[in-house]
Amino acid sequence: MDLPPSSKAKADRFRKLHDRKHLLVLPNAWDVASARIFEETGFPAIGTTSAGIAYSLGYSDRERISRSEMAAAVRRIAEAVRLPVSADVEAGYGGRTSDVVETIDAVLEAGAIGVNLEDATHSRKKALFDVGVQEDRLHAARTAAKKAGVPMVINARTDVCLLSVGSEAQRLDEVILRAGAYHRAGADCLFVPGVSDRSLIQTLVDSIPCPLNILAGPDTPPVAVLRKPGVVRRSRRSGGRRPA
Repeated sequence: MDLPPSSKAKADRFRKLHDRKHLLVLPNAWDVASARIFEETGFPAIGTTSAGIAYSLGYSDRERISRSEMAAAVRRIAEAVRLPVSADVEAGYGGRTSDVVETIDAVLEAGAIGVNLEDATHSRKKALFDVGVQEDRLHAARTAAKKAGVPMVINARTDVCLLSVGSEAQRLDEVILRAGAYHRAGADCLFVPGVSDRSLIQTLVDSIPCPLNILAGPDTPPVAVLRKPGVVRRSRRSGGRRPA
């Protein structure tokens, strides 16, 4: 694999931002212009929004865009900025571990040094991959990154709350269960879109074994509140209208 020479250094930089001591605000870019604006504004790293990229290219969300087109968009962004770039790769563009490996290889070659990998199946029959299946997919992603020699930051996204899976009373336990399993499988942090309540955010911070990533929206506590000691150690604020 012919990787950009700066990949490992950028991955190390991005990894150091996940120390659970400081809140990281990560804007989501959907094209080169938005990424350059975020860089000039002073953000330390950039994420991509899969939905934003898909919409900007004329597709709907949920893996309607192909892996190759997504990787090409990520490449344009990564080549246009000096910052570490983490790519939102949805569910990996296929349910098999081999699909995930192909996706990881593609975004590494594009210059990204982090990924979001979600457990949503994008199927009407079943909302989420079984925990064991998603563990295998995350382990495959970690193995592929190690093989490439890049300490990629893997952000495991669970859509338990976003898709209202199970009863409301069961969701917190399910998120915590998946967080532990995903972390053991190789994920560095957990992304839980659909969570905005401050007390619930605090419970998750206290209960999961890795940094918590949340999607900022109108109901999310302000960054100034999230930065207060003991509230939350990592947050994600979107840069686009329809981040994923």
